[in-house]
Amino acid sequence: MTTLLVADDNEQIREIMKRRLTRSGYQVLLAANGLEALDIARSALPALILLDLNMPVMDGWTAARELKRDPGTRAIPIIAFTAHAMPGDRDGALAAGCDDQITKPFDYDELLRKIEELSQHGPPRSIEHES
Repeated sequence: MTTLLVADDNEQIREIMKRRLTRSGYQVLLAANGLEALDIARSALPALILLDLNMPVMDGWTAARELKRDPGTRAIPIIAFTAHAMPGDRDGALAAGCDDQITKPFDYDELLRKIEELSQHGPPRSIEHES
């Protein structure tokens, strides 16, 4: 079973995502902030991380940069899971180390397609991450 990590500071979103993704056949781990996401990712090595960008303790941008700097977690694909929909927000998420972005509110079928694509094949080669 493919393991995903959902990191979001909103408990309702975490629980909804866990229920829906579990019904779709995934094992789901949860984190309430970027620091928890780092710890869980380093210990569990999920196939993919859904990462909210605005979180307390450590935001998603910082967590993404840390995950991509760490040789043990840099290959884990990250989908920015965010309400940031302004021009340039996707570029900012990609520059921080995310491999893709989905904007809240989102289409669940689109999210599943992105999860499948990235968890099976890894990040697209055309996206380069900062070190």
